[in-house]
Amino acid sequence: MEKTLKLNSNDEAIALYGSLDENLRFAEGKFNVRISARNNRLRISGQKKDVENATRYFLDLLEEFRRNHGRPGLVRRRSTDMTGAQEPGDASCPEGESDSVRFFHRGKVIAAKSKNQDKYLQTIRQFDITFGIGPAGTGKTYLAMAAAIEALKKKKVSRIVLTRPAVEAGENLGFLPGSLYEKVNPYLRPLYDALHDMMDYEEAARYLDGGSIEVAPLAYMRGRTLNDSFIVLDEAQNCTHSQMKMFLTRLGESSKTVITGDITQIDLPGGKKSGLVEAQMVLGNIKGIKFAYFDETDVVRHPLVQEIIKAYEKYDR
Repeated sequence: MEKTLKLNSNDEAIALYGSLDENLRFAEGKFNVRISARNNRLRISGQKKDVENATRYFLDLLEEFRRNHGRPGLVRRRSTDMTGAQEPGDASCPEGESDSVRFFHRGKVIAAKSKNQDKYLQTIRQFDITFGIGPAGTGKTYLAMAAAIEALKKKKVSRIVLTRPAVEAGENLGFLPGSLYEKVNPYLRPLYDALHDMMDYEEAARYLDGGSIEVAPLAYMRGRTLNDSFIVLDEAQNCTHSQMKMFLTRLGESSKTVITGDITQIDLPGGKKSGLVEAQMVLGNIKGIKFAYFDETDVVRHPLVQEIIKAYEKYDR
């Protein structure tokens, strides 16, 4: 059996799907159904009774959302139907938080999974320069890119610039075959991966070909002024003093930038000081610049990643 729920708006989809589709995953496991979500259509398939229970669950959420005048924070903590199952909550986020920043891309919701992530998204929205500092897997770059794509689609900016320093992590780039572009491109691959996770390949290609989205190594930023842009600098812990200063002074009118990095994974050769570490001391008191910090509790990758980070921190101490 298969049922399709048609929703009236992206806000309704955000409320029903939950942060990072948590409600969809919960319903699939609880009711033993298969669920596919595409834009404002929710398709539920499986055995008749299971589909009916899952449908009732989502209709209850939708009714609650409409009754509370579009406040998804309340919907996420509501209990389900007569089956007695409880809806998944997000204990790490502020209770009743109705002002959380959420994005809707490719039929899924991208939202904060922790208090630090929620504060990070609020900071990006409020400040023109935001630093996101923390361990791998805490969503620093992913959430920044979601904010950038949202700003582009809502025409708050005219382009997105995604950049990274091309620094070797224990391997010598010079021995790789190919042109300079072919050598540098693998360093930019994580940015492309995140981009394609939020956009269809064809849509991303259109933006890239048209120049609305640019992915380039940090060295290509020198001498430019980036107006009306949303710029994301990833792996900033591998910037030198001069590179960080150069990058920050590229910011033009009506632009916003997010700088992300993990100061525990610095790959600069010869013991060079990280520009990201230095920036905390140099820029910490400037109005309009904000630093957001993450720890292992914010990790949203495989559960073992959190344990790995804890183990290395203990070992380093």
